[in-house]
Amino acid sequence: MSKQYTLYQFPECPFCQLVLKELDKLKLEIPTKNTRLDSEAREELISLTGRTQVPCLVIDGKPLLESNDIVNYLRKEYAQ
Repeated sequence: MSKQYTLYQFPECPFCQLVLKELDKLKLEIPTKNTRLDSEAREELISLTGRTQVPCLVIDGKPLLESNDIVNYLRKEYAQ
C-alpha cells in the first residue's frame, strides 16, 4: 500500500460496518480512528471535512465520504 490511509469511524455506525466488512474482505489493514471515543480524532475529522460524518476515508490527506464511494474506491484499488 503506497498511499497513506486513515479511516474515521465508530463501530456502532451501520455505514462504517459496510466499509469495515469490505476492508476485511479485501484483507486490508488501514488505521482507524473512533470519533465517538477519541475527541482528538473527532476534531481532526471536523477540520478536514467541516463535519462529523463517518465513515470518512482519508487518502493522502484528502477525505472521501459516503460508504458506497469508499467501498467502490477500495474495490477499484485492491480487488483482484
